[in-house]
Amino acid sequence: MLGYWGYGDHLDLKLAKLTDEAIEIRSDRFAMTKTRFSACGRSNVNDVWVNATETSFALGRDAFGRVPLYWIKLDSAIWFSTQLKLLLSLIQPTVSYTALYAYSCFSYVPTPLSPVEEISAIAAGTLVTWTQDFTFTVSDLEDWRESGETIYDESEAARQLQGLLSTAIAHQISDLPDEPVGVFLSGGIDSSIVAALLVQAGVKVRAYALDFGVEDSELPYAQQVADYLKIPLILVPAQAKQIIRAISKTARALDVPYGDGVTAALFLLNQAASQEVRVVFNGEHGDQLFAGWTNKPLIANQVYDSEKFSLSKQYLNTFGRLYGYESRIFSESVYERIREIDLQTYLGDALNPEKCASLLAQLRRASLMLKGAQNIQPRATALAQGLWVRSLFCDPDLTRWTFSIPGELMLQGACEKYILKRAVASWLPPEVVWREKRGMRVPLRPWYYGEFWHEIGQWLNPGVLRAEGRWQPKIAEQMMSGQMGVNLRDRYLGNNLWLLIMWQAWRIEVLGESAENYAWDHPFWMPPQVWQGWRRVQNAFDRLG
Repeated sequence: MLGYWGYGDHLDLKLAKLTDEAIEIRSDRFAMTKTRFSACGRSNVNDVWVNATETSFALGRDAFGRVPLYWIKLDSAIWFSTQLKLLLSLIQPTVSYTALYAYSCFSYVPTPLSPVEEISAIAAGTLVTWTQDFTFTVSDLEDWRESGETIYDESEAARQLQGLLSTAIAHQISDLPDEPVGVFLSGGIDSSIVAALLVQAGVKVRAYALDFGVEDSELPYAQQVADYLKIPLILVPAQAKQIIRAISKTARALDVPYGDGVTAALFLLNQAASQEVRVVFNGEHGDQLFAGWTNKPLIANQVYDSEKFSLSKQYLNTFGRLYGYESRIFSESVYERIREIDLQTYLGDALNPEKCASLLAQLRRASLMLKGAQNIQPRATALAQGLWVRSLFCDPDLTRWTFSIPGELMLQGACEKYILKRAVASWLPPEVVWREKRGMRVPLRPWYYGEFWHEIGQWLNPGVLRAEGRWQPKIAEQMMSGQMGVNLRDRYLGNNLWLLIMWQAWRIEVLGESAENYAWDHPFWMPPQVWQGWRRVQNAFDRLG
């Protein structure tokens, strides 16, 4: 969606579309209009909307953040779009260094920033309203917070949750024709619940799972669920060679940079499903609703180091990216421009203790507003490739209900998402329900020392980075050889190298920057320390084999 609102002989709202040749403007004028857009294809679900009257103009986004919304003021008009690339054709874009810094920490660009200096993004769950003099106000539409009533009885909570899940899936399938739908089945509990509910409702289901070509994967659990529910499971190859070929296509599809290592794999998953179905369901948002990850370390830090505990600073570390390494990753010119920026600003109201008294509720609220609405959900929509994407757990009634559940029913000892597991225990095999969450484990690290080595040299070649002028030229070598510390070499290496690669792919494929100055007189040779590390990885794989 692309359009603008501004002055002519009257206040006009015009909608436009971008063709291969040029922007075409529909010239009809609306005195009053309301335009809405849904990512899931349901007529009663509005992810973004535009309201225009004779005296005002407003842009709004649903709280789950499934569809992004960008705007820019040019002369006497507000241009807006659900895709950044449609606005880029109107300006000579400048990269925002604040956004670049935030991306290095979060792996996405937080609202109201966009990666382009001139363009702003509207936050999920807000409405931005302009008046005739182009001043604007921002108002909240949804405010997740703890309920006044708390449900302590475990059996009653499980019973209510079963009903809410069944009602949510009923709403989401009410418009479906009698044809198969897809489910992205990882083998984890969230996507397994979605598949089980669809089967219970009598829907024809085709499950899709990623095959990374490694032994240590979630595939056996996905297959177990598919066999238990008696549905077909289609394996989608997502090994190094497929991922390499998908890098540029993934960057174009995403529209803005997302640095999580799952993006290209999810691109391939959507690509495969789009050949066979029109609607796909995923299990996204289950972690946000039911305290699935990042919570236990933060709770432990508060308990054992309460005097020095700063929730916002600790929360920045949960992203596991490059926060704290600023002087070692950015060029000197960029570092001088970002060194005084406090990224806690972009946590905004998400960690507001006045909204949620308990720490676990604060963390769940933050996860909904930050990692869910600003990363997981818009990313899923961007990668859909024409599919209608539906998320069971993006349900307002279910979300509000979860804030009436005390922490001990969410996190019971070491068991995460306890009340969800308790509610669905009879729907799925116990091995799937009660096992510890592992997440989608894309084997980036071993690939980097093998099939991906050439790609690192191409995307992160020192000559490329030196010509770009934003990153330290030898950042990849320093990370892989351990010069930046053991965490960036081992635990966080995979996603952080991918974060850098996706930035390069985005700036070339979407922003249109040149990639010609490779300066191959500075090739990315494998340093001895890295070669030794690669041999250790190879030896470990040989022992497993």
